[in-house]
Order: sequence, then structure tokens, then C-alpha cells
Amino acid sequence: MKRYGTKVAVDGASFRAAAGAVTAVLGLNGAGKTSTIECCEGLRRPDGGQVRVLGRDPVTDGAWLRPRVGVMLQDGGMPAAARAGDVLGLAAAMYSDPLPLDELTTTLGLTDKLRTPVRRLSGGERQRLALAVALVGRPDVAFLDEPTAGLDPQARLAVWELIGGLRSAGVAVVLTTHLLDEAERLADHVVLMAAGRVVAAGTPLELTGGSDRTLSFSGPPGLDLGQLDPLLSAGIAATEVRPGHYVVANRTPEAHLLPGDVAATTAWCARLGIMPEGLALGRRSLEDVFLEIAARQAQVVGA
Repeated sequence: MKRYGTKVAVDGASFRAAAGAVTAVLGLNGAGKTSTIECCEGLRRPDGGQVRVLGRDPVTDGAWLRPRVGVMLQDGGMPAAARAGDVLGLAAAMYSDPLPLDELTTTLGLTDKLRTPVRRLSGGERQRLALAVALVGRPDVAFLDEPTAGLDPQARLAVWELIGGLRSAGVAVVLTTHLLDEAERLADHVVLMAAGRVVAAGTPLELTGGSDRTLSFSGPPGLDLGQLDPLLSAGIAATEVRPGHYVVANRTPEAHLLPGDVAATTAWCARLGIMPEGLALGRRSLEDVFLEIAARQAQVVGA
């Protein structure tokens, strides 16, 4: 648990990040994911509960953990006047067996930026430098906050390959990202947070239902879906994932969208005199799951 005054930012969130795996922590702004990660990093002291990293308390055992944990902060936390190469060299000097700097800077496309002051780097270049600083010490655990934010597609692919290499080396990678396709591609385990709690967790395949189909369409916002749900098969429900955009999909793993659900949905729209624009069958993505959960949370808060 983590509070800021009277506001509860993290309320009993619980998850485990395994070695040799990528764990993606996802959530809307204000969901509590950054506070949760900062408690794991030892940057904030939790107000309740238990946090363990490599079996140690991040606050009381910080001296033991620091050489074994890599941290990439969202704002970088690097001195603006220092040259990029000096920042990375200083970070490398703190470890007994750092990664070869030439190899790391080449992979991240920083070789020609080492003499440039941090303040003159572009946003994407600062991101890559912050990632290099987090990884230069060969960490056993790497906390990466938005590691590809602001990167061009080529740099993004390079970072993805680097993260894949960390997984293969047995590193426990914990990342936050707003890029749901990135989480779906990289993550072995996904944790979805809302209102300071974990509301869903599992592999991308488990969360998306694998081959489960969904029916999506657009129409007037605010339709009364309580009238549609009783017409659908058991375990199938409709959600307004954003204003005017609706998804009909399974709510339970054993339920599957059936032809009768498609017919019931179109017939319901016809009775209301609504043309379901963009009516389409598809496969559920991690983005679909995220939007459905976010929409349901908003309904609970607004109730």
C-alpha cells in the first residue's frame, strides 16, 4: 500500500516477476503503476504490505540490491550539463563487470552522441541513454519505465531486441508501457492495474483468450447495453470501450462468441433503428482487454 496524504495510490496490488521473463505493468494514468514500481525500486517506502526484490527489502537492503538492480526512470534523472559519454562512463565505473560500452552504445545508436551534453540530446536520445545507464551493470532485475517512449521505429526495434536479450540472459525485466502492441509482443506476463489494484494478470494469450472472437461496431454513444446482454449467450457481454464504440466478447474463459450472438446484436440494433457502423468480427487483442477493463472500472467509479 502507498498513500500520498489522504489519497491511496496503491491498494493491495500484488504480483510476481520471474527471472528470465518480461513482466509488463499496464494501466491508465493514475492507476498506481509508477508508485508500485518505485516501491519495488526502493525509491519510495510503502505504507503497508511487503515488497521483496531478489528476496530482499528494497529500502532496508538497498546497499545489497543496488549493484544487482537496473533502474530506468521516466524522466531520466541525468545531469543536464554532463556529456552523454561521461554519464554512461560514470555509471559503468560503479560496477565490477560492466557491459562493454562500445557494444552498448552501438546497439542503442549513441556512438556519435557521446560528446553531446544531455540537455542537447533529443527526447529519444535521452531515453536510449537512460536505458544504457540502467543496463550497463548487467543487472539481475531491470525496472524499465516507458523504455521506448519517443523512439523512432528503428530504435524501438533495437530496444525490443535488447530486452529480448535480457530475457535470454535470465534477467527479470519489469516494464511499464502505454504501447499495448509492445506489451503483447514482449511480455511473458502482463499485470493490468486500475485504482491502485491489480484487476487482471496472466500471459497475453490468457488475457486475450487466444483464438476467441469479438464483435465490434460503432453507434451512438451511451446505448443501454443492459438491454442487449440478456439476449447474448452465457458469459458473453457488450462493453462500450470508448464513447460510441462497442465490443461484444466473452467475460469468462469457457464462453465463446457464437453466430447467435452476432444475430442477436444486429437484431437489437435494428429494433433501435441503429446502423452498426464498421460491424466486424475479429480476434481480441491486449488493447481490447485493456479498454474493456478500463471501461468497466469507469462504470464502477461513476456508479
